[in-house]
Amino acid sequence: MRRKQILTMAWANMKQRRLRTSLTTLGVVIGITAVIGLASLGEGFRVTVTQRMEQGFELNVLTIIPGSLFAGLSRERFNDEHVQSISEINGIEIATQVMQIGNVTLHKGDKEVRAFVATAVNFTEFVQVFSDRFEFASVNGSPEQWKNNTIVIGYKVNHPNDTEIPFASAGNNVSMTYLKKMEQVLTPSGVKTTPIYETRNFTVSGTLQKKGTSGLTNFDYWIFIPLDTAREIYGPPYESDLIFVKVSNPDDSDRISENIEALFPPYRISILAPVTFIRQVDYILSLIQLFLTSIASISLLVAGIGIMNITTVSVMERTREIGIMKAIGAKNTTILTMFLAETALIGLLGGLIGVPTGYGLSYLLSIIISRFTMGQQQGTVFQNPETQHPMVTPIFSPTWAIGAMLFGIIICVLFGLYPARKAAKLNPVEALRYE
Repeated sequence: MRRKQILTMAWANMKQRRLRTSLTTLGVVIGITAVIGLASLGEGFRVTVTQRMEQGFELNVLTIIPGSLFAGLSRERFNDEHVQSISEINGIEIATQVMQIGNVTLHKGDKEVRAFVATAVNFTEFVQVFSDRFEFASVNGSPEQWKNNTIVIGYKVNHPNDTEIPFASAGNNVSMTYLKKMEQVLTPSGVKTTPIYETRNFTVSGTLQKKGTSGLTNFDYWIFIPLDTAREIYGPPYESDLIFVKVSNPDDSDRISENIEALFPPYRISILAPVTFIRQVDYILSLIQLFLTSIASISLLVAGIGIMNITTVSVMERTREIGIMKAIGAKNTTILTMFLAETALIGLLGGLIGVPTGYGLSYLLSIIISRFTMGQQQGTVFQNPETQHPMVTPIFSPTWAIGAMLFGIIICVLFGLYPARKAAKLNPVEALRYE
């Protein structure tokens, strides 16, 4: 018997038992809907998270810090020779060092503001590394001209408590009070450590616009002064706290990080490479997506058990029909193929319905999650208009769709194999006697 005839007979038998076929197909539809829904939503979540991280991190900037992130900072500091050696590594565009100063207060007339940290930088190099961060509300001159007692003020420092009136503008004169050193003083009660503060006058070269947290740092809370000025304040040895490295190709971050680590003794520095971190996050999200999809696939196994049950009952009901077909010359393979064709058609039909249904379900879940997130964010103090109410857009993958349909068909055929073989092995004489 030809394959077309077998498929036609299988389809006719399914139409004769529409309710049973519909309920059996429904189990397959539910399974494939769950697989496609979770796979599409998981892929959309993975891509959304990865894109947000790529936007938030400068992928082409490596941060070199002393010591280990987990073991604590070491006493290792960086100097001009370290920066020069790093700059000579192939693939590095710029390497620039920074010195950080804590306990800083700015004064302007009777007004004062505190800064999270004052960072001493080479403005020409630093602005080239973080060009996207330096958008000015007011500016006087160019980075190449910012030397001696010039200062750049971050948005949050310049707008304390989110006031509309800025603390200072480009061209204003301000004074900066900073911790110069800790001095031990002999008192009647013993030796006491006393902080020594100094004040220095600066001219504001620029004030930054609000940028928010980007990567590992937030320049809104920083102020910047020339590196040479900081060295003049504290004197030798001229050592810095951090080195920022701009690479030509972010994909070379691993190689460049290894070359940088080779310049220092083991465990003396740590290198923060955003690309490596994002890769790890993407890998973890992919595993979570696969795990959730695997759980959803269990529903297809349940549907397969239902198909085995229904097909077994169908064989019992059609025993006499099978006997007649064998009596007129139908082979065992023909009977086997006919029943397997029915189960395969159920799997195919379930896939054709389940794939678009699953994609629609993923959009519905995305809307529900978004609404739930909106409710959780309302009233919190950490709201950010740029990141508030995130919406995860499900991503339809043809590979997942084809894979889910094939998996559904295979499950249906495998679970229908036992009753189909049972039907093929029926004795025609006994089958004709069956009532």
